[in-house]
Amino acid sequence: MLSKSIKEFFPLKIVRLDSTNAVKQFDCGDKDLNDFILNRASAFQKHRLAVSYACVDVDDASKVYAYCSLANDKVAITDFKDKTEFNRFRKEQGFPNSKRLKSYPAVKLCRLGVDNTAKGRQIGTAVVDYIKSMFGIENKTGCRFLTVDAYLDAVPFYVKNEFNFMNAEDSDPHTRLMYYDLMELKS
Repeated sequence: MLSKSIKEFFPLKIVRLDSTNAVKQFDCGDKDLNDFILNRASAFQKHRLAVSYACVDVDDASKVYAYCSLANDKVAITDFKDKTEFNRFRKEQGFPNSKRLKSYPAVKLCRLGVDNTAKGRQIGTAVVDYIKSMFGIENKTGCRFLTVDAYLDAVPFYVKNEFNFMNAEDSDPHTRLMYYDLMELKS
């Protein structure tokens, strides 16, 4: 389920970033997320590794309230501890036997940051809903899942936004692999 459109909540819009509209000022309180959008996002875009989007003020596009970066991904057998767990996942998603592949197309939410001045205003949820809409409703390519390696302190945010844990536990002590099934959206 999507919340209201970002335009209904705020006088904001989401723009795709490129070399002509790079982010000059941003502080979400996380050094790595800040560094990425301020210094590395354009190189990732140039080399087609990730595409970044900014949630900006309608009247002043230089004021960035949030950003996200997206890349192609897949949900694969290697994301699970064993084949049994992967088979259980496929069954839970309702894949018929004829569609039991070794991986399924996904888009990775690589980074998501909300500027300190905008925290608590549901802008992060609006950005996630925008991404869900991009790939779930306006599905321009075959894409079944939205995935994220969520920082542990961000897990409650993703749970609130209807993401599920990919598996019972992760080997990385700092993140949890989570997914959202885009089939949950109704066009």
